[in-house]
Amino acid sequence: MHTGTGRIVETIFEDGQHLVRIHCPQNLIPFPGQYLLAGTALNSLLPVPLFYTDSATEGFISPLSELTAWSPGQEIALRGPLGRGFDLPNSRRKVALIAFDDAPVRLRGLIRPSLKQAAAVVLVSDSASDNLPDEVEVQPLSTLADVLTWADYVALDVRRENVNQFTEKVEMLNQIPAVREAQVLVRTQMPCGGVAECGICAVSLKSGWGMACKEGPVFEWGELA
Repeated sequence: MHTGTGRIVETIFEDGQHLVRIHCPQNLIPFPGQYLLAGTALNSLLPVPLFYTDSATEGFISPLSELTAWSPGQEIALRGPLGRGFDLPNSRRKVALIAFDDAPVRLRGLIRPSLKQAAAVVLVSDSASDNLPDEVEVQPLSTLADVLTWADYVALDVRRENVNQFTEKVEMLNQIPAVREAQVLVRTQMPCGGVAECGICAVSLKSGWGMACKEGPVFEWGELA
């Protein structure tokens, strides 16, 4: 884990989401699924988690809460990268990226690595997705059963409070067990960034409770209770 200073270079509105382009040291750029904690100071009371959406010159692009009033030129304190990110096997050739209840901004960082290893990519979401590579196929959530049958690697993005809903839906389709690799980014508040044992980010696993801030936020599908 590292600490350092970043700078907001640009604010972007895309896919109905507020994004920021951040200049920062290379060692602070998170892998897809990992996160940074950011604030106006290292000891900010309410640090903001930053996830990787895409690469950018001397930094990266991240989605940002509308409630975070950052503007271009502003410096921010960064800590990370934190947590466990996605682990895309280099042998996979059929990649499904599924955003269950939000825009797929936290999954888009997997597109370039997937295409680089000659994988076909399907993005499944009911939210609009702009500026995607031509090679990426976009499908609505209503096609979930077909996509899960086709894929040999699945990356999911779902809020913690909706995990059970998604699990029940997939179990009705009886498809995830047939997928060779499936990983889930569980979105929840992670204010301590793994420093404390506050339990705010606790996720129910088959082995007990897991902390999304350090054992996640990406979990294997088979780990989830």
